[in-house]
Amino acid sequence: MNQGPVPAGARALDAAPLLSVSIVVYRPDLAMLERTLETLAAALRRLGLAEKTPLYLIDNGAPEQAAPVPDAARRDLFELHELRGHGNVGYGRGHNLALDQACSRYYLVLNPDIEVDENALREALDFLEAHREAGLLSPLIREDNGEQAFLCRRYPSVLDLFVRGFLPVPLRRPFARRLAHYEMRDVMDAKRVFWDPPIVSGCFMLFRTETLKRLDGFDPRYFLYFEDYDLSLRTRKLARVVFVPEVEVIHHGGGAANKGLKHIMLFAQSAWIFFRRFGWKWL
Repeated sequence: MNQGPVPAGARALDAAPLLSVSIVVYRPDLAMLERTLETLAAALRRLGLAEKTPLYLIDNGAPEQAAPVPDAARRDLFELHELRGHGNVGYGRGHNLALDQACSRYYLVLNPDIEVDENALREALDFLEAHREAGLLSPLIREDNGEQAFLCRRYPSVLDLFVRGFLPVPLRRPFARRLAHYEMRDVMDAKRVFWDPPIVSGCFMLFRTETLKRLDGFDPRYFLYFEDYDLSLRTRKLARVVFVPEVEVIHHGGGAANKGLKHIMLFAQSAWIFFRRFGWKWL
């Protein structure tokens, strides 16, 4: 029976890729970036997709400092898009450059220091297909040593951020109970799905693209730090956020205090923007 022509919008939806991935780099560790892309490719193979996955590599370095593209980015699994020459516009703005071009059903914001478990994307997309209310998925993030990193957070106080970000580990001990509460250790573990954590880490954020576009991506006022806090809180106004421990990654990152005075100043500047927008909580 003739059903008539398929609407143009439906044809576009059917033709859209399942997933897009964006990675912002600035003078990256090339060996680590290669590892990130290798593990991402392995996870994509487990999906068994017929189409290539758009991969947006956004280089925020100056044109004369542009990083070479890793060999892993040129594999047949990827439809590579190189965005460079715009200078250091900041982490969030860099991802937004790619989001403007994306038309996939799902969109992965990924750090260049992440190792993706080979089953992570399959588990994540299966979960999102089964739970239409979820707009943002956060994985179980492990440290280099394999221990769980508690990167889902409750709304922070200024004291929480200072202790967690800048005090040496021995000096944090009197604040251990407080930090455990901030890091949601009382309700989160490596076995249970947890719905609606207030804040999730920006190192791996898997969105429904429609949700992320409705939010206009990251707030460009943040150059570095707190853009994921901001985006998490805004996402909760449109859709549910969910932590899914079956989705695993390893994060090789570090805190602002370990990166010098410039990063400390950027951290403080972004914290000021965040608290002015969402409300100050000192203690």
